[in-house]
Amino acid sequence: MNRIFGTRSTAPKPSLNDAISSIDERVSTIDVKLTKINTELSTYQQKLSKMRDGPGKQAMKQRAMKLLKQRKQLEGQMDQLNSQSWNMTQASMTTENLKNTMITVDAMKSANKELKRTYGKINIDKIEALQDEMLDLIDKSNELQDSLAMNYDVPDDISESELDAELDALGEEMNFETEAGEASGLPSYLSADDQLPSFVDEEDHIKDQEREVAA
Repeated sequence: MNRIFGTRSTAPKPSLNDAISSIDERVSTIDVKLTKINTELSTYQQKLSKMRDGPGKQAMKQRAMKLLKQRKQLEGQMDQLNSQSWNMTQASMTTENLKNTMITVDAMKSANKELKRTYGKINIDKIEALQDEMLDLIDKSNELQDSLAMNYDVPDDISESELDAELDALGEEMNFETEAGEASGLPSYLSADDQLPSFVDEEDHIKDQEREVAA
C-alpha cells in the first residue's frame, strides 16, 4: 500500500526565510554566470574591432550575439528572483510584525486580568474606614500634645484685663520715680540728707599736721 499511495512526509515545511535563502543562492549563481559572459563579450568586442570583414569576423560576431542572448535571459531570471526575494522578505517582515503584535496583545490581556484580580481584592469601604480611624488618631495625638504643652505657672482664672491694669500701674510707678529723681538733681543715694561717712585715716592725718605746726 505504501508503494501505491506513498507515505506522508515527516520533513518540516520550508519557511519563508528558507525560501529567501534559496533564492539568494540562485541569484548568486546567476551573478557568477553573468560576470563570465561579460568578460567573454568584452574579449569578443576587442577582437572584432581589430578584425577585417569576412567569414571569421562574422562567425565571432554570431558567438557574441549568442552570449548576448544568454545574458538577457540570465538578467531576466535575476530580476524575477530578486522580485520574489523582495516579496518574500516583505511577507516575512509582516509575519514577524504580526507575531510581535500578538505577543503584545497577549501581554496586555494578562496584565488586564492581573489588574482586575488585584483591584477585586480592594475594599473601598475598608479603606475609607481606615482613613477615618487615622484621622481620629491624629486628632487625639494633637489633643495630647496640647495638654502636655500647658503652662502650670500661670493660673487660668487671671483675666487679661487684670494683667493690663497691673502693667499700667507699673508704668505709672516708674514714671513717678523718674520725675522725683529729676526734681532733686541727684540720685537718692547722693542726696544732701545723706552724710558722707568719715574715714579714720583722714582724721589721723589732720592730727599729725597740727602736731608738726605746734612743735
